[in-house]
Amino acid sequence: MNEVALVDTHYETTKKETAPSRQGVRNLLENEQPREKLMQNGADVLTESELIAILLRSGSKGMNVLETARSLLEQANGLHQLARCDWEEISRIKGIGKVKAITLMATFELARRLNQDSDKEKIVFRQPEEVYGYFGPVLRDLHKEVFIVAYVNSAKILLSYDKISIGGSNATIVDPPEVLRRSVMNRAHGIILVHNHPSGNNRPSRADIQLTKRIHEGAKMVGIDLVDHLIVAGYQYTSLKSEGLLS
Repeated sequence: MNEVALVDTHYETTKKETAPSRQGVRNLLENEQPREKLMQNGADVLTESELIAILLRSGSKGMNVLETARSLLEQANGLHQLARCDWEEISRIKGIGKVKAITLMATFELARRLNQDSDKEKIVFRQPEEVYGYFGPVLRDLHKEVFIVAYVNSAKILLSYDKISIGGSNATIVDPPEVLRRSVMNRAHGIILVHNHPSGNNRPSRADIQLTKRIHEGAKMVGIDLVDHLIVAGYQYTSLKSEGLLS
């Protein structure tokens, strides 16, 4: 079997439920209404709860929309943890539901994409921190492991990238021949591997190291340079090249 399962053995999840309601922003006092506050003073003065209240549009039984937003953040243990949830998890919280959950998830995805430079011709990956700066916002809040292969030219300029595999909460399966096939199709001079550890542990597992060596050996045979393999764990990362694990 050619596929390799990457296992993040330190994964932990905590599921929490809350019991919020159904009243709109209009039920708040005028000076407490997040929309009016935004229009008068700008978005930057709003709290996280107020910004989420605008997205939710209405509250839930027994609580207005601002109280519902505060409860949601509390149950999720903060904004960053909320951003890591998928829409099904968010929708299971009482008073949120499918539509509100999808709205929140779409907003978080837009925020991640804003962190990426849309002009790929100017994206150069000479250092691990540059790779993390581009892919970190995409991967750091995810609950599932995602494996990305970035294709670069001889000047380390990004050509394109593929999400090769999306796994579960603590593992994903990667097929090295498929990685090499796509690298050749994209006419890459070099490739950079990037995947996340949802647990927050940024150390490479044995499976991570073995997979890196297999792809490294295969890439050399077809004249492609394996530039680096980054493991993203929240706001931390590890470069296997910097660790001396590519030689």
